[in-house]
Amino acid sequence: MIHVNKIKIGSNSPFVLIAGPCVIENEKITMHTAEEIKKITGDLNIPFVFKSSYKKANRTNINSFSGIHFEKALKILQKVKKEFSVPILTDIHNEKEIEAVSQIADVLQIPAFLCRQTDLLLAAARTGKVINVKKGQFLAPEDMKHIIQKIESVKNKKILLTERGTTFGYHNLVVDMRSLEIMKGLGYPVIMDATHAVQLPSDTNVSGGESQFIPTLARAAAAVGIDGLFLEVHPDPSKALSDAESQLPLHSLKKLLVMIKQIDELVKNEK
Repeated sequence: MIHVNKIKIGSNSPFVLIAGPCVIENEKITMHTAEEIKKITGDLNIPFVFKSSYKKANRTNINSFSGIHFEKALKILQKVKKEFSVPILTDIHNEKEIEAVSQIADVLQIPAFLCRQTDLLLAAARTGKVINVKKGQFLAPEDMKHIIQKIESVKNKKILLTERGTTFGYHNLVVDMRSLEIMKGLGYPVIMDATHAVQLPSDTNVSGGESQFIPTLARAAAAVGIDGLFLEVHPDPSKALSDAESQLPLHSLKKLLVMIKQIDELVKNEK
């Protein structure tokens, strides 16, 4: 079991929601989204970790929106943490950012494309923070054991593993639900990212996606018995500056969580 502040993740505990906008666009959208998700999860008694990236450093197109000023973004994350008393998860992209980010974030996330970067993994792990590693689209689930070994090598065993789909053919992803069980067998809690898993590449400066399949993947993963659900949520995805086609509309969140909670309780009560 992994603890993020007072939240328990793993060991057949109720699933945890990790959710928020893809990237910090401005303070208003960030605070509004955090407030609404906090209310929804409070009503449903679902543990909640707020997620938003201060920067998206792995955009395909040079003209894609990658974020606002670094220090301003961190201040917004800090304000969310203080005003809503929620843990914060955010991506890190290089070693020089880690010290500043770790002063605010409770969970440091390693992006999928960077999951094999040894120096980044070790620097993040040395902070003693919980480390959430997105499984690279190019990895088999059992390959995550090597990443775990790197983090454990500096005496950090606070690890979360996140599935986000595997590259399949050209310009598509597939989620093999077996991977959730395989990664669970590595000894750490497993999270399902049901939003990045519906992404599609695009010829424009924004990613494509098939957001209509987010509930399908979330329900299927809950039936496997995941420890957490990762969702990028936006008040108006059509106007989102990043990943507009693969974020869940905020107004759809409660209905989905009601269903996921029912599945989660059914599955875990049987164990």
